[in-house]
Amino acid sequence: MGKRHLMSGAEAMAEAAIRAGCRFYFGYPITPQSELAEYLARELPKRGGVFLQAESEIAAINMVFGASVTGARAMTSSSSPGISLKQEAISYMAGCELPGVIVNVCRGGPGLGNIAPSEADYFQAVKGGGHGDYRNIVLAPSSVQEAADLSYLAFDISEKYRNPVMILCSAVIAQMVEPVEFMSPRRPEEVEKPWALTGAKGREPRVIKSLRLSEQELEEHNRHLQEKYATVKAKEVRYETRYLEDAELVIVAFGTSARIVSTAVETAREKGYKVGLLRPITLFPFPTHVIRKLAERVKKFMVFELSAGQMVEDVEIAAAGKAAVNFYGRMGGSVPSPEEDFEKIVDCYRG
Repeated sequence: MGKRHLMSGAEAMAEAAIRAGCRFYFGYPITPQSELAEYLARELPKRGGVFLQAESEIAAINMVFGASVTGARAMTSSSSPGISLKQEAISYMAGCELPGVIVNVCRGGPGLGNIAPSEADYFQAVKGGGHGDYRNIVLAPSSVQEAADLSYLAFDISEKYRNPVMILCSAVIAQMVEPVEFMSPRRPEEVEKPWALTGAKGREPRVIKSLRLSEQELEEHNRHLQEKYATVKAKEVRYETRYLEDAELVIVAFGTSARIVSTAVETAREKGYKVGLLRPITLFPFPTHVIRKLAERVKKFMVFELSAGQMVEDVEIAAAGKAAVNFYGRMGGSVPSPEEDFEKIVDCYRG
């Protein structure tokens, strides 16, 4: 960490990607993530990388696939409907066990919707929006600094587990401007990747594929993938907590919602309400064990989201009926104020 820069979240993710060793970016413009692509178009070629505006979102993600096969660090970004178009190739990447980073700056939906902030792509990101039994690792920043930090992490754990990693944030995080510090640049190309296709001169050929026509072979491969996801669940859960020691009501929120509701939680504490906050940073793996343990002693949970309620289902599963789970959400790009969230917290606490 060193010099502080004043940057938007989109620019910070782009700069962090370069410093994390991203050498290939393939994308297609769509609001509200275009600033990320614009930054990389300007800066990545200057620093030894390749920027290519593809002819479509589908082409862009398949170019990431191709670069990843060679062992290169590659990235794409888009916004909600653009991410929908990428789902088939993301499933292929998961099936081939290929790393790659995908940024989704969510916008209001469904359909074309609008360009306002949303968190309604949670299901798509966390449950695997494409076909088959696969999972993305999903990271959810709530500040510009964290957007940069999680961009470093995304490339590292994507390679560690040979799995797609998605950074999921709303337009608020991507468009807001805050001070940010960056980690030192890395040289990940020096890391040995015995799976990569780099030419077979002097060695046996390597094969990367997702096609397995034998039912037994494909089932064995799926069992291997599920074991990998179990390892991810055991080792990669990340979350932030506040005031859980004496909390009677625990607020659960991620990303933009967490940023807003954290102010409401501070107000509630000042007024004597025993309210705590749990902010998942990894949406997959989800901090299920934390909620399950809290459910043994707290009276209620309340989930805040910029959606009709998606993460709330995972909180309900984790609570397993041992504590009530309440929900408040705004949709279509509408964003609540801290005062609005505070009123909902008080109503839930008293009710």
